[in-house]
Amino acid sequence: MMENSTDDYRIQSFDLDTQLLLKTALKDPSSVNLEKVSNVIMDQSLKDQVFSKEAGRICYTIVQAEAKQNNGNVFRRNLLNRLQQEFKDREETRERSLQEWVCYVTFICNIFDYLKVDCLVLQLHRIGEQLEKVNSQRMDELFFLLRDGFLLQEGLTSMARLLLLEILEFRAGGWLLSSTAHKYYYSEIAD
Repeated sequence: MMENSTDDYRIQSFDLDTQLLLKTALKDPSSVNLEKVSNVIMDQSLKDQVFSKEAGRICYTIVQAEAKQNNGNVFRRNLLNRLQQEFKDREETRERSLQEWVCYVTFICNIFDYLKVDCLVLQLHRIGEQLEKVNSQRMDELFFLLRDGFLLQEGLTSMARLLLLEILEFRAGGWLLSSTAHKYYYSEIAD
């Protein structure tokens, strides 16, 4: 997939050591200091609005790579801690620099844009069946929206489409995935 090429990410504005750190984090997250990586991404996002739009995709890729590599979440935990800290200081940030505040909000929107499908699918895997038992009509409405999102939404990444299709099939199969379907979806993700 083109999405996995480190050349795609706009990291040329960093010095060479930092570029190497980010490129390594994108491919082999367990080999670098992920707290430092999250701070580098956050600091640059607060200064550079163009980068803050790109940073969501970089973070998503690192989160995926770390989960695949060792089922870890060190990067995500550090990133969320830093985002929470910046949010606590939001009043000071807005007073100090409106531009920095806009960059922060842009960055958060991009993070959630990349991670919201992931989070939704994960939660539906965990509690979808119970939610359906509680209110099947609401679950039908949700799945109509997911189906329409899969079919009609412009600009979805191939990964988001794959996850939406998988959760549609998961529910259609009675909250189970056949071994053939499991092999199809999860060999695609591994590639």
